Amino acid sequence: MSWKPKHQRMALLGVALVALVGAVLLAMWGLRSQASYFYVPAQVESDPPAVGQNIRLGGMVLEGSLGQADDGVSILFTVHDGEAQVPVRYRGILPDLFVEGSGVVAEGRFTPEGTFVADTLLAKHDENYVPRELEEMTAAQAKAAVAETTK
Repeated sequence: MSWKPKHQRMALLGVALVALVGAVLLAMWGLRSQASYFYVPAQVESDPPAVGQNIRLGGMVLEGSLGQADDGVSILFTVHDGEAQVPVRYRGILPDLFVEGSGVVAEGRFTPEGTFVADTLLAKHDENYVPRELEEMTAAQAKAAVAETTK
């Protein structure tokens, strides 16, 4: 049976369309467990995520909450948003900008006990952030140092 060129093109287009849809669905199915939803403590309190689900928790580090766990390696602190608080445990090197009262985004999951175990911490800073190296320089010196690094 011989197909006309018009029918061959239509059949090829149909096969390509089905393959494309299949590839997109397969990619979405494969990445479904990699999605991290963003929560603030008030959302966690009102509609908690499933235990073990990867999420991002954002808020401010509560003043006076930063401490070391009994194991001597893990860091314990509390994230708040003014409405609710969430205890967080992190094992690793803290970012330079991580201090009490600063913003933080923690990636991880909740334990059955309700503690958030962070795998990654991202410290946030405000628009007035100045790197430590430039803190003690005058504005002219800082501008010259920045200009020197961009040459």
